[in-house]
Amino acid sequence: MEEDLTHRVTLLVIQVAVILIAAKIAGEVCERYVKIPPVLGELLVGVAIGPFALGALTIGGFGPLFPIHGIHDGAAPVIPVSPELWSLAQIAAIILLFVSGLETNLRQFLRYLGPAMGVAIGGVVFPFISGAYATVAFGLAESFLDPTALFMGAVLTATSVGITARVLGDIHRLDSPEGVTVLAAAVVDDVVGILILTIVVGVSATGQFSIQQVALVGAKAVGFWLGLTAVGILMSNYISRFFSLFRVSGGPLALALGLAFLAAGAAEMAGLAMIIGAYSMGLALSDTDLARRLEEPMRSIYDALVPIFFVVMGMLVDLQAILGVFTFGLAITLVAILTKVIGAGGPSLLVGFNLRGAWRLGIGMLPRGEVALIVAGIGLSRGVIEADIFGVAIMMTMITTILAPIVLVSAFKHGGSGIRSNTRSPENLNV
Repeated sequence: MEEDLTHRVTLLVIQVAVILIAAKIAGEVCERYVKIPPVLGELLVGVAIGPFALGALTIGGFGPLFPIHGIHDGAAPVIPVSPELWSLAQIAAIILLFVSGLETNLRQFLRYLGPAMGVAIGGVVFPFISGAYATVAFGLAESFLDPTALFMGAVLTATSVGITARVLGDIHRLDSPEGVTVLAAAVVDDVVGILILTIVVGVSATGQFSIQQVALVGAKAVGFWLGLTAVGILMSNYISRFFSLFRVSGGPLALALGLAFLAAGAAEMAGLAMIIGAYSMGLALSDTDLARRLEEPMRSIYDALVPIFFVVMGMLVDLQAILGVFTFGLAITLVAILTKVIGAGGPSLLVGFNLRGAWRLGIGMLPRGEVALIVAGIGLSRGVIEADIFGVAIMMTMITTILAPIVLVSAFKHGGSGIRSNTRSPENLNV
């Protein structure tokens, strides 16, 4: 037992070393030579060194560097990396969203929350309906209410807060009207997406679903998110002053991280994703003196740990599994791109954004990333879908996740404001 534990710890240490070195080399190549965000290099190098590629190669008597694992505990997704590495990636994701929340302008966020709701609704309804009907059209589901069709629709509603936040942070556009609106809408999308997933799992398990049950779960999820954010905002100045009383080295930093992890854990227990809790807490503290004091030390932690998350996301991609459903995968990917860009970008034209802003919003909502991967894993572990549909979800996730940062950077680099000139005053942006 002790020897096995020592081996697992040793393997994890070596895995983290390889991930960090590979991530920084890939990020350097992307940023310096290819002129694209480092996050793309981290995702791609994850695919290359993951358990379905180079990571499966045996190294001497040590075995594969990244052996294929599976988490099958009913509620958790089926993940091909070890539980230890997956857990570390989730910690990195919490740090990513906490920092993104700290760097978001709270007043801007509240100012654009109205338009974000319209963007989020369009970004859920269009992809969900189109994804479900596309699955039926290809003969992989009998009807719109078939669990497989509902699942595919649920996967298409996802928006990766983490990836979009990372790209916007890299190009210093987190506080732009489009950036703030995208992040707010992405959080709403994830809340709604998790609610839809709950419905799909319920339909798969019982063959029917209760409107009362769905309403209860939805009210609980939305109420917790709004409550956590509101309480955090109301208490933020008190928290900031209390943490500032600590004189021990790194005291405020450790306490703030502890608060972020508590919020993340509470969100998960309430039926939401941990990343939503972390972002809400960071957002609540963003307008305090504490946020300004944490900026430099948190950035160091961010740069060291967050790449682990994106490399691990790349490791989840099994290129061989995708080949068997390549045609349907391409079709679903095209549907995922068009419905998210049109569904999220279209409503923004009605709330004060011009075509340039609508394009940026649509592309910003495009990457499915970790949220879709988690949804797909839950669907597979609960028996809602088979391995081929899981492969389609992975293919769609990979393409949208890689494509979005490239297009998003270009969309912000070229052109001026994304707000119509006659609505430049933010208070005119209402749904």
